[in-house]
Amino acid sequence: MNFNRRHFIKTSSSATTALLLASLDAFAESPKQPHAFMNNNFELIILGTDWGYKGTIDSCCAKLKSDGFDGIEIWWPQQKAKQDDLFAALKKYQLQVGLLISGDSGKWAEHLSEFKKNIDASAYNTYQKPIYINCHSGRDFFTREENQAFIDYTNALSKKTGIPIHHETHRSRMLFAAPATRQFIEKNPDLRLTLDISHWCTVHNSLLDDQVESVNIALPRVDHIHARIGHPDGPQVNDPRAPEWDDCVKAHFAWWDSVVAMKKKNGGRLTILTEFGPPDYMPALPYTRQPLADQWAINVYIMQTLRKRYLS
Repeated sequence: MNFNRRHFIKTSSSATTALLLASLDAFAESPKQPHAFMNNNFELIILGTDWGYKGTIDSCCAKLKSDGFDGIEIWWPQQKAKQDDLFAALKKYQLQVGLLISGDSGKWAEHLSEFKKNIDASAYNTYQKPIYINCHSGRDFFTREENQAFIDYTNALSKKTGIPIHHETHRSRMLFAAPATRQFIEKNPDLRLTLDISHWCTVHNSLLDDQVESVNIALPRVDHIHARIGHPDGPQVNDPRAPEWDDCVKAHFAWWDSVVAMKKKNGGRLTILTEFGPPDYMPALPYTRQPLADQWAINVYIMQTLRKRYLS
């Protein structure tokens, strides 16, 4: 009896998995936008993350390369030894790099000073020019005028260095919500965004059906995407391959489709980071903190889906 039950569960699970993967493959190969209008100058670069990786930066870069990523997005290392290790690995495995920076202080003047120091170091590093710099900019409790200082500084730096600099739509930062972002867009014609729209789903406790106008104003400003799928109660579903998240997956891909369609029409580079994270972003079992899904495998799946959907 127990053997038959185990056999039934195993057989049913295998059949369900096969059906689900077939459905996902069909989804990946069915983009909404017509390819006939693709500008020859369109370029898609997909990067992976070291977030949650337990090994060395060399082994992380080796794994990213072997799994098909074009590069890595990583926080700007503060120590010289870690900078040496990072850029040696990038050169060894011929990977692109996007650098992530922020400030940490809760006091505006100190925070802005930290931010400027970090972004200057990453922009003027003597190792390898980043293909972009992604900013966790300001704080949600700074005034609008205080947060404006981050935009003013990065606009000038981007023009001086030629490095694209993006501000991320992230909880606790100045672009934490769709209406707040809209206010900055309306004032700053040069503002460019990293779209991590999973945060807005959480902040607004919805799939943004009531924020359509603000979202549509933001999408044309997007040059970089953090491809993580959130839901109204959190910034990351446990596994986007699971059928119960179908509505959330479709909503996120619809937003990404819109960005890609504009890039394909107008030309230019779009960078995407697959950014499913470890616990506590990844839900985990109590007591053992065992992750409910394989973070690395999900990010590889997202990367492969993006390539099929947008480049096939």
